[in-house]
Amino acid sequence: MPRITKVYTRTGDDGTTALGGGQRVSKSHIRIDAFGEVDELNSCIGVAMASDLDPQLIVQLKQIQNDLFHLGSDLCILEADKAKFNVPQIEQRHIDQLEQWLDRLSESLEPLQNFILPGGVMGAAQLHLARTICRRAERQLVSLKKEEAIGHFTVQYLNRLSDLLFVMARYQNKVSGNEDVLWNSRA
Repeated sequence: MPRITKVYTRTGDDGTTALGGGQRVSKSHIRIDAFGEVDELNSCIGVAMASDLDPQLIVQLKQIQNDLFHLGSDLCILEADKAKFNVPQIEQRHIDQLEQWLDRLSESLEPLQNFILPGGVMGAAQLHLARTICRRAERQLVSLKKEEAIGHFTVQYLNRLSDLLFVMARYQNKVSGNEDVLWNSRA
């Protein structure tokens, strides 16, 4: 586990930052944007967890927050350097876990009949916000993947996570006694 002894280093004052392999890149580099989006997603999940969510969701979201640090680690080391560094990465097992949770939560929900508007109770609304940030992070990873190699499971993980966050929002509304907020296409 890394030991952080100082929060500030002054090495980024010139507008660059270091990747895990030591390379310096601009803070506006697409790779930095990508894991910045993942960091924002993780923070939004933290806000959702502070919104009186169902205990089952809290347990799952704590694991997801940890996995998102794996994703950040996966992104901060270039693929060519991964053989040199033993770093946590997103693996198939992470996606399998998301799918198991998706299936379990979905079993307790009514089938979708219409598009759902983000909302409901505060926790569900926060989960919907996390879902949209997750989709943005996924788009950023797809853009990065066009420029550079990235971890094999990273895009798939975010794709599945956004689905899970949607189902979690629906589940939170249900256990809170609220119905899904349906889109009225005729309004």
